[in-house]
Amino acid sequence: MTSHSFSIDELNAYLAAACPAIGKVKETSKFSGGQSNPTFLLTTSAGNYVLRKQPPGKLLKSAHAVDREFRVMQALADTEVPVPVVHHLCEDTSVLGSMFYVMDFVEGDIYWNSALPECNSEQARHNMYDEMNRVMAALHNVNINEIGLTDYGKPGNYFARQLSRWTQQYRASELTKIEEIESLIAYLDNNLPADDGQVALVHGDFRLDNMIFAPRSDETASVRAVLDWELSTLGHPYADLAYQCMQLRLPATLPQAPGLAGLGREALGIPSEQAYVDTYCQRRGIDGIDNWNFYLAFSFFRLAAILQGVAKRAQDGNASSDKARQLGSMVRPLAQMATPLIQSA
Repeated sequence: MTSHSFSIDELNAYLAAACPAIGKVKETSKFSGGQSNPTFLLTTSAGNYVLRKQPPGKLLKSAHAVDREFRVMQALADTEVPVPVVHHLCEDTSVLGSMFYVMDFVEGDIYWNSALPECNSEQARHNMYDEMNRVMAALHNVNINEIGLTDYGKPGNYFARQLSRWTQQYRASELTKIEEIESLIAYLDNNLPADDGQVALVHGDFRLDNMIFAPRSDETASVRAVLDWELSTLGHPYADLAYQCMQLRLPATLPQAPGLAGLGREALGIPSEQAYVDTYCQRRGIDGIDNWNFYLAFSFFRLAAILQGVAKRAQDGNASSDKARQLGSMVRPLAQMATPLIQSA
């Protein structure tokens, strides 16, 4: 962690009136990692808390939405979806230079490798994947009317809107013509499922490293908190499910987000994709999922479009070039990974 980049005195002067329950901040330190919203540990006279803020400078519309993060975690507080307790949202940018909120610090472990090499038993890995499955199903079963989130996104035609959005964003950042991407876009355009009316609260980035698990000494393997709700909205529940399954199809050799491709899931204690989907369906009370290849293929395209944007920003001089080029080089391989899905459809 690195030193803080704002004044403790100014923060304390504000929180003394706005949120006195968290005590006086004595020290701050910034969490390392790739969060788009800088996140800080606050050591206070009352304990440890977390401050999450927008980055400084001019921001894209709807990006870095810490206010939405605060709202959705506040709404989920009394549901079966584990989230940190949130204490205060400050929309006054004059305090720290950008909007921020304060939430509880949740003790536990975060894992970055889908194969969970830190775990010493097949049963432990099985339990953790089953717990992730439970939390996802619980999220999609939340009654958005009861928790006050009926206006949290646009209902209906989710994949049609998403496909249009990401195709436009991909075209805006396209650097060279990639035939595999063209084939993927054509497949998605021609195989868009009819809107089935399902609307749920979706996380948008549901993955292993956005969860805090109970420490390994605690054999319950329970998820204590789901983090990073910046991309959450009202959408189609299969978007989260396919996105997580897509991640698990990625190569195990990826340095930043290793998947499970080529690994023996059974030997690791990790359920197969079909078993994972079947368990999710049981928890949601549905018979199965039609058009599964489409949802997976869309997830590959969405990620490819995001990484293409990173590559374009690097070329324009607006991103860390080495890392951005590495990520940008994944665009074609991602489309190639989706090719068997569209050929078997």
